[in-house]
Amino acid sequence: MKPTKQLFILCALIFLLPLTGYVQPKIELDVNTIMQDPKTWLGSSPQDIFWSEDSKWIYFGWNPEAADTDSLYKISINGGEPAKLTRLERLQIPTPEGTYSRNYQTKLFERNGDIYLYDTKGNSILQITSTSDVESNPKFSQDEKKVLFQQGMNLYFWDRKAGSTKQLTDFKKANKPKDSPSPKTDAEKFVKQEELSLIQIVKKRKEKRQRAKKARERENPNAPVKIYTDGKEVQEPALSPDNRFVTFRLIENDESTNTIVPDFVTETSFVKDLNARPKVGYPQRVSQFVFYDLQKDTLIYIKTDSLPGIFDVPEFTKISGKLDSSKNNKTKQQTPRQTISFGPFWNEKGTQAFVVVRSIDNKDRWLAMLDLTSGNLQSFEHQHDDAWIAGPNILWFPAAGAVGWMPDNKHVWFCSEETGYSHLYSVNPATGRKKALTQGEFEIYTPEISRDKKNWYFHANNVHPGEIHFFRMPLKGGKWEKLTSMEGRNAALVSPNGKELAIRYSFMNKPPELFVQKAKPNSRTVQLTLSTKEEWRNYPWRVPEIVQIPARDGEKPYARLYKPAKANGAAIIFVHGAGYLQNAHKGWSGYFREYMFHNLLTDKGYTVLDIDYRASAGYGRDWRTAIYRHMGNKDLNDQLDGAKWLVKEHDIDSTRIGIYGGSYGGFITFMAMFTAPDVFVAGAALRPVTDWAHYNHIYTSNILNIPQADTVAYRRSSPIYHAEGLKGHLLICHGMADTNVHFQDTVRLVQRLIELGKENWEVAMYPVESHGFKEPSSWTDEYKRVLKLFENTLQ
Repeated sequence: MKPTKQLFILCALIFLLPLTGYVQPKIELDVNTIMQDPKTWLGSSPQDIFWSEDSKWIYFGWNPEAADTDSLYKISINGGEPAKLTRLERLQIPTPEGTYSRNYQTKLFERNGDIYLYDTKGNSILQITSTSDVESNPKFSQDEKKVLFQQGMNLYFWDRKAGSTKQLTDFKKANKPKDSPSPKTDAEKFVKQEELSLIQIVKKRKEKRQRAKKARERENPNAPVKIYTDGKEVQEPALSPDNRFVTFRLIENDESTNTIVPDFVTETSFVKDLNARPKVGYPQRVSQFVFYDLQKDTLIYIKTDSLPGIFDVPEFTKISGKLDSSKNNKTKQQTPRQTISFGPFWNEKGTQAFVVVRSIDNKDRWLAMLDLTSGNLQSFEHQHDDAWIAGPNILWFPAAGAVGWMPDNKHVWFCSEETGYSHLYSVNPATGRKKALTQGEFEIYTPEISRDKKNWYFHANNVHPGEIHFFRMPLKGGKWEKLTSMEGRNAALVSPNGKELAIRYSFMNKPPELFVQKAKPNSRTVQLTLSTKEEWRNYPWRVPEIVQIPARDGEKPYARLYKPAKANGAAIIFVHGAGYLQNAHKGWSGYFREYMFHNLLTDKGYTVLDIDYRASAGYGRDWRTAIYRHMGNKDLNDQLDGAKWLVKEHDIDSTRIGIYGGSYGGFITFMAMFTAPDVFVAGAALRPVTDWAHYNHIYTSNILNIPQADTVAYRRSSPIYHAEGLKGHLLICHGMADTNVHFQDTVRLVQRLIELGKENWEVAMYPVESHGFKEPSSWTDEYKRVLKLFENTLQ
């Protein structure tokens, strides 16, 4: 071979080597990279997925361009490139929310405060209202010839054939006017009668006023009926199927004192006061469930006296002198407990209705049949919980929860934690006969009856507590069909024709993407989107090991374990927020920044543990309520047992363990540093609760009752009462404009630490941030401080 030819081949090989063997270099993680705007380097996952009515297209919110907000995209079920919809195209499709006619050929929906009617077959939209006021809650009348909607507090009819609108109610937030003041005493009554009989001009003027009033009514016979609420607020007005009754809630005026959160950095440069929530324990607004008889012009208040247990006074919910926590304080009272009602829920025929009634103290929930002619309630399902009523299909108070009528118009379906796990039930209100449609030591989520009314669709974590799949089950119960197969979290939506599934799927190291498959078991899934950025994909993101931690009481909390290739002997425990939240699951975490931060820590040799402690979601009622009357007990013990397990099983130095978390996680960090100071050498409490008596009512009263009635629970659960125990190094980070956990929480604790003479703590405040930070610069500064804390104290 000639030298020139050899040289050419050698040069060609040198040129080709980096191309054929080229591997994109792994990026080196640092806090600046992790905490930058996630839209620009991580990507934006598909959100708010819904189907076209012809089942050929999937719509979703997406932001691959890293714009300020998501845009609406669509993609064919056959694949291809997602297409961004123009404004005109968006207006030519209905919103995903709405109400269908019984045959699913028309759909009512609200958009930007106006009501629309969509023809699913003709693919056309008719605008019903076009006003500057806000119209909402559109529904079909029983015969589906009219559309009922709400404007302000009032109900309106729109006639589909005539195209005309009529106001049905005229709620007046005032006292009902009277022709003349009513006598207050027998003496006043006597002299009034005498005056009318003696002075004829007085009598004639009264009769004239009455004739004029009747004449005005005859002139306008279609005027809406005036309903006076005596100054109370009207909520959820609804018309009965026979058009005779209007049901609604009356709520007394809110007399609570709201807290003020100063906003220091504003456009005007002047401090602005943010009107925030009240504190726990304030008097709750009295709610009354009412119906108005349009035929009799009568307002009737529904009585709850017949509900079982309504006169019981649950323990630690009422102030009655000193309460002895060792005694059962459940006594009887003379008046029914305060409740709030939801509904009524009518069967498809419009012949029967039930309501959901929940006690304000959230210890009881009733399902009760409603007789509008008498105003009576007849309970057919009662759930009591000494802690509080909740669960994945009931949610936080106030809410009706997942309930409805079965297609036979005779049975009611609902969800309950009766067995300790949230499951689906049906009951015959007439006989009280109840049937569990699902059962087992797992939870079901989002139950829904199929359009053909033959099956149930729901999600469940029966395969593994941290794994969500989508199932189909016969309407009356029976064998389940597992429709999804990918390990992780599958959030599925059935197409209108019932043949396809749109799935928002994620795994521990894979953010959610959109997939499609046939609505049959073992079907092939096709990925439709790729949302992550190339730079982000150039790092080998870890799949944490799902482990179980042996707890001191025999339970085994699940946890995510991040193990470094070369451990440095130190460990960090992360505590997720919210309390009732699941993070040690097999899907993409809502704490994605923390997930990436844990990869950075692991790169540096730290072992990281993330525990689904007591109070976390996904593990049933007993797990959820394990913190009742004592937050910072079993939930904290799970962290302490996790630290012990790390030392025993993973050779972690017991003197080199740190802890951190935000919100509820910040609270647990405080409790760890104050009440178990020899376990953790350092802790970072982010946006933390320091005193539960200063948090909101809905969340806190469920768990700790109210502070003036259960002082013991609040004092033993609030870090500010235990601050004297601080030994290790403490970092506190808090947004000053936080309207959830107020910056005042941190300020009060700081004063306590000063008075106690503590020195090994510091505070970082973020003037423009609320509870969840928005600015990448704030996230970056916060987590640089967290990393610095651990680097300086755990080495």
